[in-house]
Amino acid sequence: MGGGRGSRLSPLTKERCKPAVPLAGKYRLVDIPISNCLNSGMNQIYVLTQFNTASLHRHIQESYKFDYFGGGCVDILSAEQTDSSDGWYQGTADAVRQNMNHFGGTSDDDLYVILSGDQLFRMDIEDVVREHDESGADVTITAKPLGLDEAEGLGLMRIDDNLNITEFVEKPTDPEVIKGLAVGDAVLQKMSDPGEKSYCLASMGIYVFNSKTLIEALKTDTTDFGKEIIPGLLGNVKMCSYVFDEYWEDIGTVKAFFDTNLSLTDDIPPFNFFDEDAKIYTRARLLPASKLNSCTVDRAVIADGCIVTSGKLTRSSLGVRSVVHKGAELNEVVMMGADRYETTEEIAANREMGRPDLGVGEGSVVRNAILDKNVRIGKNVVLDPTGLPDNFGEGVDIAIRDGVLVVCKGVIVPDGFVLKA
Repeated sequence: MGGGRGSRLSPLTKERCKPAVPLAGKYRLVDIPISNCLNSGMNQIYVLTQFNTASLHRHIQESYKFDYFGGGCVDILSAEQTDSSDGWYQGTADAVRQNMNHFGGTSDDDLYVILSGDQLFRMDIEDVVREHDESGADVTITAKPLGLDEAEGLGLMRIDDNLNITEFVEKPTDPEVIKGLAVGDAVLQKMSDPGEKSYCLASMGIYVFNSKTLIEALKTDTTDFGKEIIPGLLGNVKMCSYVFDEYWEDIGTVKAFFDTNLSLTDDIPPFNFFDEDAKIYTRARLLPASKLNSCTVDRAVIADGCIVTSGKLTRSSLGVRSVVHKGAELNEVVMMGADRYETTEEIAANREMGRPDLGVGEGSVVRNAILDKNVRIGKNVVLDPTGLPDNFGEGVDIAIRDGVLVVCKGVIVPDGFVLKA
């Protein structure tokens, strides 16, 4: 599912949908669920899209190409007008309903796996399907044990000792309701190190449906899985939980996106992009190796094709084609890079017009910030939101959201500009 507006992640979603947001220097969020499917032997994949889809479509088309003999596909299914529909998806369930004729499943033995396009996790989905079959479930929901203080805003469930779901509450906010959903020994035994604190089970938004169950459920006028389909099926079909006790991050806010990217610079990051047995796939850009000249680097992720000259990088992530000019300093910065390199003629023409070069200019200092693609930060600029209040609003080119400074895509920051407390 890749069609949501992603308003909580704005302004990063100002010109793109959430699954198209760059991640870890060279990837997009959508690469994670697609790679999990491919690594689990599932190669009939459909991506349902709706809002700001151009960059997502382009990325998928350029990244996932299968040979004629493998029979696989990653097909894009955008909202479309038909004789039976006005086109726009009204929710996750409605998006699946409108596309059932494209999926090709005709047997009661078929299974549908439904995933979100904007989460960071590594999962053997084949193991989920295996447990689904062994339990005899009609629906299986993957669930992450979370501390009671971490569960607000997520769909929570109660299960019995056989992992059957007996209650489902969509995004409760009352602490007493959350406390009442604390798990028992059946879940604690599936956790590697539960410790002493109390947990509840949060839905990860990943579902396995028997074909017959899904088709019947979609005959109603419901529009959303978490709010309507799942609660409506509870007690009428066999619904089980698959307990997932490994790293999972729902990248739903600017702060979560920022922290997740910076965590990848740690000595042992919580998510391992270096796992040869479960690769994360993305577009092959054929870029040159990155070039660092007389730099000081303390924990950084640097993607392909970057150029850093006499710079200082501290706990920062540089996306493809990032350019950091002489003497610039980046401290806890997620820089998304650029879509292309400028020629020497283009650089000269831009300078004549008073436009800074692509990237971070000479002598500039940027802290605690996200620099979206194709930004031009001039010389001797200071950008540091520490101590400044959030002033986010639609249409703002430089915004503070969740305490993080965001410089939007393509924004020009002139020489000598200062933003700090």
